[in-house]
Amino acid sequence: MFSLLVLGLCCLETRRPDRTSSFSSKEFSESDPLFHNEFYGTALASGTISEIHGQEMPSESVRALVIQILFPFLLAGFGTVLAGMLLDVVQHWDVFRNVTEIFILVPPLLGLKGNLEMTLASRLSTAVNVGRFNSSSEKWNLITGNLALKQVQATVLGFLAALVASALGWILEEELIVNHVALLCCCSIVTAFTASLLQGIVMVGVIVGSKKVGVNPDNIATPTAASLGDIITLGLLAVISQEPYPYITYLVCVVFLCLTPMWVILSFRHSDSQKLLFSSWEPVITAMMISSLGGLILDRTITDPKLEGVVLYSPVINGVGGNLVSIQASRVATYLHFHCPLGELPDDAKGFYSPCHNFCTTGPNGRSAQVLLTLAIPGHLVFIYTIYLIQGSPDPPTAVFIFFYLAAAFTQVFLLLGIVDVMVHCLWKWGRDPDSFSIPYLTALADLLGTGFLTLCFLLMSLVT
Repeated sequence: MFSLLVLGLCCLETRRPDRTSSFSSKEFSESDPLFHNEFYGTALASGTISEIHGQEMPSESVRALVIQILFPFLLAGFGTVLAGMLLDVVQHWDVFRNVTEIFILVPPLLGLKGNLEMTLASRLSTAVNVGRFNSSSEKWNLITGNLALKQVQATVLGFLAALVASALGWILEEELIVNHVALLCCCSIVTAFTASLLQGIVMVGVIVGSKKVGVNPDNIATPTAASLGDIITLGLLAVISQEPYPYITYLVCVVFLCLTPMWVILSFRHSDSQKLLFSSWEPVITAMMISSLGGLILDRTITDPKLEGVVLYSPVINGVGGNLVSIQASRVATYLHFHCPLGELPDDAKGFYSPCHNFCTTGPNGRSAQVLLTLAIPGHLVFIYTIYLIQGSPDPPTAVFIFFYLAAAFTQVFLLLGIVDVMVHCLWKWGRDPDSFSIPYLTALADLLGTGFLTLCFLLMSLVT
């Protein structure tokens, strides 16, 4: 094996003058490995650098890691704070009181940032790190194809989320109102389409900008996607559902549905998005179903006075958990892309593999997991007191509430960071690119675990106080 590796490196060195042209001319798909076996280097003796296709993957110091993650993490957290406060206000609007299925719809729609935006960010971040943005034509092919694919997914998922919310509401209330179903479908499709388009454009700008300034997009892209996702999506849903002339919403919905074939055609024109148009539905649809279960829990808390604060804090705990686990998923995926071919695991992941492995190692993935887990508690403290200051409440949060809330948030993040390591490695071993498949599952689990633990937090607090 060592001799083959040396031979591969030697061949790579002798072909270095025409490397860029041969690499950029090859057609790739995001569900295929980004490199062929001969592109894979090996770690140097120090273990700090791996070389792939003439590029280096430098190790990051803990200080650099914290600095790059901290600002986007706080920005994303403040976005979830605003989303929670907005949801706390609009829950008293007539449409939210009369059509309670909207609350079932909220987590799946907010989860689209994980299903679509964060997945797009992870794929493009890996593409940047491995040099696929070095060619201008390949860069714009990647961007155009992925944005078109995302609009197709947003339209379909918005429609399916509304149908699932209607079905769950029918099961719970034993009554199906056709006008409510039509309202849910139209609001969901228009919200998902518009939010996805706006966030996609912002996301591309962030990733292209991060490459220009030399910042690792794996550290900033996914939380930046989340920072705007919740507030934009929830704001659009609240405004669209209040439309005084519903036929306008219905007309816009029909227009967006009619645009779907155009997005499909654009996706087909690019090899990177063509395969994903067929293979990417399983994770995003499954994630939408998981998020809907979190929405079902949220819907049940509306009528219980003991659980009044769940609506306010659920976007925060769900968003923070999803942001942190998405950063780790993107980083682990990039690490695997650099170190081994798709379908094979690095030596340290073979044999028995513990979910707590990363919390006990000093490698790059271990350091990032430790940093992300450490950020959870102080981050949530900042967000709790931000809500208190903005609301202008006369009484600060009680020690009992802070204890139970932080316990719920820490448990959620700890479980997610353990799950992400196993999930990404399993997907890689099964030949599925984790950049495209892992984040939807993980953010949906963040929604379900966050809403569940938060509800349990308020129930326990009601027993103690």
